[in-house]
Amino acid sequence: MQEDDQSTSVDVALETNCWGCGLCVLVSPTASGFKCGWCGAITKQNAVKIDNKHFRWRVLRDRCFVSIVLLFMLFFICLGIWAVYPVVFSISYLCGVFHLSIEVILSITTLSSFYLAAFRPAGAPPTILWGSYPTVGKGGLENYTFCYYCSKPKSPRTHHCRSCGMCILDMDHHCPFIGNCVGAANHRCFIIFLISTVISTVYLAITTSYAALCIWPPLDQRPARMWNGFVNSELIFRVLKENILAFLSSAMFLPARGLVLVYLFISSVSLGIGLIVLLWQQLFYIYIGKTYLSHLREGDNVETEKQDCQNLVRFFGWPYSAAIYLPSYWKSRKIHEK
Repeated sequence: MQEDDQSTSVDVALETNCWGCGLCVLVSPTASGFKCGWCGAITKQNAVKIDNKHFRWRVLRDRCFVSIVLLFMLFFICLGIWAVYPVVFSISYLCGVFHLSIEVILSITTLSSFYLAAFRPAGAPPTILWGSYPTVGKGGLENYTFCYYCSKPKSPRTHHCRSCGMCILDMDHHCPFIGNCVGAANHRCFIIFLISTVISTVYLAITTSYAALCIWPPLDQRPARMWNGFVNSELIFRVLKENILAFLSSAMFLPARGLVLVYLFISSVSLGIGLIVLLWQQLFYIYIGKTYLSHLREGDNVETEKQDCQNLVRFFGWPYSAAIYLPSYWKSRKIHEK
């Protein structure tokens, strides 16, 4: 009776081949996928290849975004030089040369890091042998899946980007503003671009505010009256209202250079706040040893590294001597000593 049950269970099971090593595997018809006991490759039986019919429109969108961002950065650089530096050079020639040098360094760093992040390949996964039993060894494709778009194995750290049309190693996300994926090969360039842009916006906000105050028309202020030396909330509100109205009325007499300075200040502050949030998010994921996509898929038991400042050291490629200044170095050293 037991032999009959075993024979019926074998008959019901479907016989299929593992895509990784080609060995025959018996799979239940109700299973959505299976893992090969030899090579460790994962096969998803119900995987459907989505038609990538909008690929050309995505490429055109990315190229338009890259062109707009590049023109916007060049516009900001040229407009800042035209509006700020005549005022700075009028104060002191040495001061003007110093600030102009800082502007050139920040501009070159931002543009070069943007170029590397946008036009450098994001990182293709390494080529691995697959397809036949003698070629693939025991556990040679552990937790690998098959990419139906690229028709090749895909490691757990690899994700297929339909906008780029290829698999990306350690993919963080696809950024339309650089027209490229952020992956293993250009992630560092992307972070350097964010850091350089944040520093540039902060520097631009400081210089534009100082230059605007230098050329701002004098305020038409009336002295605040005090009754018997007593200050109440109504008097404070009235003084603030008069100062705001005087400030706005004096802005009507600003020259064109002053209006440009106000625009640059507001734009740099708003842009800097958004980039600081993005930079903080990126550094946080690097600190915990994840990418944005791996953070979203952490429910799939994705292995991550230990949360440590050493992840930042490894990411930026700092020398080991720099690690002694990080708090995690002393903490891990005490643990080992115990």
